[in-house]
Amino acid sequence: MIDLMVNGFVSIWTPSTLFLMVFGVVIGILFGALPGITIGLAVTLGLTLSFGMDSNTAFALMLSLYIGGVSGGLISAILLNIPGTANSFATTWDGHPMAMKGEAGKALGTGIFFSFFGTLVGIAVMMFLSITVSSLAIKLKPFDFFALCLFALSLAASLTGRSFAKGLVACAIGLSLGLIGVAPIDGFSRFTFGFTQLTSGFDIVPAIVGLFAIPEVLKAGNALAKDVKRLGDGRIKGFGFSLKEFFGQTKNFLVSSVIGIVIGILPGIGGSISNLLAYGAVKNISKYPEKFGTGIMDGVVATETANNATIGGTMIPLLSLGIPGDGTTALLLGALMVHGLTPGPLLMKTHPDFLYVIFASMIVASVMTVIIEYFGLKIFVKLLNIPKYFLLPTVFVFCVVGAFTVNNRIFDMFSLLIFGCIGIILSRCGYPHAPCILGFILGRLVETYLRTGLMMTRGSFWQFFTSPVAAVMMILTVLLFAYQCFRNIRKWGLNRKAIVQEKKLMRIAEDG
Repeated sequence: MIDLMVNGFVSIWTPSTLFLMVFGVVIGILFGALPGITIGLAVTLGLTLSFGMDSNTAFALMLSLYIGGVSGGLISAILLNIPGTANSFATTWDGHPMAMKGEAGKALGTGIFFSFFGTLVGIAVMMFLSITVSSLAIKLKPFDFFALCLFALSLAASLTGRSFAKGLVACAIGLSLGLIGVAPIDGFSRFTFGFTQLTSGFDIVPAIVGLFAIPEVLKAGNALAKDVKRLGDGRIKGFGFSLKEFFGQTKNFLVSSVIGIVIGILPGIGGSISNLLAYGAVKNISKYPEKFGTGIMDGVVATETANNATIGGTMIPLLSLGIPGDGTTALLLGALMVHGLTPGPLLMKTHPDFLYVIFASMIVASVMTVIIEYFGLKIFVKLLNIPKYFLLPTVFVFCVVGAFTVNNRIFDMFSLLIFGCIGIILSRCGYPHAPCILGFILGRLVETYLRTGLMMTRGSFWQFFTSPVAAVMMILTVLLFAYQCFRNIRKWGLNRKAIVQEKKLMRIAEDG
């Protein structure tokens, strides 16, 4: 293990790879700090730039974009009271009030360093659990993986939006689009409608980029500029906090780290939820909960630790089971496939050296992020003034060029636009993107595991329930569906009761 870890660091310790990692961290921080520009968009940009690179360099770049982007959101959250990403939403609740009280440097220093430590804890847990779960997952059978993927899809559909029905519809759309082309087992062509270009199905890169990036670019372009008061110039004295204050946050740090990692492991949720849950948990166990929201260090520690610890959590199911933990790791799953790597438990067996390259890249990117943020904070504050009408068209061009360079086909550029239109329609109608992306990526895996399992059992579904892992996952899926249905019925009943009560009060007022 130690030899593999050393080889992982050696593999990325080249001038070109380190330069790309610094570039990725800087762009990631910038994208994270700019309100309306998402982390996923930064990783998508890295995906389009990674063609022609070897897999080690490509993932070093994309992981740098990911880690830099998650941490970068704290800059605008504290100084502008606008979260750069959804991961830093709760950081505004105490970070900006601290800046208003003249403690901008302390808030920024707290956010930067606890983001760093949260990321390291997440990576440490990821390294241990990914290897452990991968070694156990090798023993699983196709119907076990079918049940795992099914549970992941249902969980993503239920937890990424307010409406479970809309999550299911988005997931079904992704599954349907993933079924186009030649079947994975018998090679039967389906849903091609006579178009030879559809024989191999939609390529994963234009599909993901179209579904995710195009709507995000248009959404960011349509966002109205807000008049905000900028506080401070990003100057930090020392670390921004004393050693006594640092060690006084140990309990908050540990609680938030655990919440971030656990939420990251659950498919389809991510840091946008973990920072809110961590803030609430730390507030509940605090000796002075009434001070939260007035500008205290505890709130910033909770949110920034949790959303960065989530990074390691989201990578655990991706590396060990081939199931992405959130929308950003879904993009990384697509990148694995583009570079000819099989995600899941076989990755540890067939490419153990690559797995340790990922570990090493994340550690180096974390160190780079804290150094670049600390010493370059004044520059990033100034870069927040970059007009979006310069940045967004550049991103769009990279997306189109990246879609074309995958197979050098004009058809992939049209695929990008088709999926972009689907993504825009989903956004306008309030449907979440993550279940659709997960459905598209996992659709073929679900079908392959299902048909392979049925071939092993000679068409019998009974084996799907006699296997302990498959049975547990199936039961959890059914319970999840039942819970969501019960919650929706209860919500409908409460709304109906409120409407009846309102009508009753209106009649009383009219009679009076």
